[in-house]
Amino acid sequence: MDFRPTEEQTAAAGLAAHIFRDLATHERSAAAGSGSDAELWKALTTAGLTAAVADVGLLGLVLLLEEQGRTTAQVPYAATCAYGILPVARHGSAEQRARLLPALGTGEAVATGAFPGRAGITATPDGRLTGTAPVVPWLRDATHVLVPDAQRALWLVRTDLPGVDTSAVETTAPWAAGRLTLSGARGERLGQGPEVYEDVLAVARTAFAGLQAGVCAGSLARAVEYTSTREQFGRPLSTNQAVMLRAADAHMDTEAIRVTTYEAAWRVDEGLPAREHALTAAWWASEAGKRVVHSGQHLHGGMGADLDHPVHRHFLWGRQLDAYLGCGSELLAELGALLAEEPPQPPGAPESPVSLTSTVGTTTATERRTHEGR
Repeated sequence: MDFRPTEEQTAAAGLAAHIFRDLATHERSAAAGSGSDAELWKALTTAGLTAAVADVGLLGLVLLLEEQGRTTAQVPYAATCAYGILPVARHGSAEQRARLLPALGTGEAVATGAFPGRAGITATPDGRLTGTAPVVPWLRDATHVLVPDAQRALWLVRTDLPGVDTSAVETTAPWAAGRLTLSGARGERLGQGPEVYEDVLAVARTAFAGLQAGVCAGSLARAVEYTSTREQFGRPLSTNQAVMLRAADAHMDTEAIRVTTYEAAWRVDEGLPAREHALTAAWWASEAGKRVVHSGQHLHGGMGADLDHPVHRHFLWGRQLDAYLGCGSELLAELGALLAEEPPQPPGAPESPVSLTSTVGTTTATERRTHEGR
């Protein structure tokens, strides 16, 4: 495995960091409420950072989403890339790629997805879709929604077509979410076979895990800055051993999210099986991410309880991503079922590179030591 970014990926991540740092300020995000920042979205698309995802791959996208997560920037970047650009680039026909990718790249079109496929949406043979997806992130911004039906076939639906109804839904994080109701709406088939659904789901899980890595890194950075400057009894809070240990645990959790996400993204880009690795990354992002944003808020003391404080945004995003990716027990159950389906390895065969079994054991031991210490 080689997680070192290419020159192109590094340049894209650097440009994204610059744009997010300049425009995704706490004041602008607060002013946007639960909507998206149109000026920031235009800056990203004008800079070519949306269209570039088709070239930098999933690992490149993860690096870009880390930068979004650090600032909790309110733009439909993760959704458009995970449910629009990458699925169309990987599974669309030549005609679909020529028609859809330019519009998605310039921001003229915005995509999202009704994933995971739990909505019970049905499709007729001619592509008429009926059903409801209760919560779809960034649906209020979307021009296209990627919808899996009950058979896990994928359909791309325009939100302005007859039979498509969207209504606003407020979520923990301000993701411009909505409820999608389809009543015989016309869908456009994307790819063939349920394996396309599994690929898109793995890509989306990895992408949103990368977003969580950035959210956690941003939360921890704020906590470090605050505890290093806030004094108690004449000393910075950061010199307190309990504060240092709490921050160290958060750092290790953040790095675990990052490295498992990088592995899953690298495998996708290399054309290797990655479903198990995407589940591993999603589990870490859900379980560890929740711990990190709680720590970030806790280390701010009473300031962390202020709903208007910037660290509270990281808390809300971290909890929303935890809910969106699925709780840890759900992800572990899915991973266990997936591993049970694998044929037994012949004697002497190398073990699977999936490291969740040992990872979960390590996490449990770490949590045990942490709780005992408290």
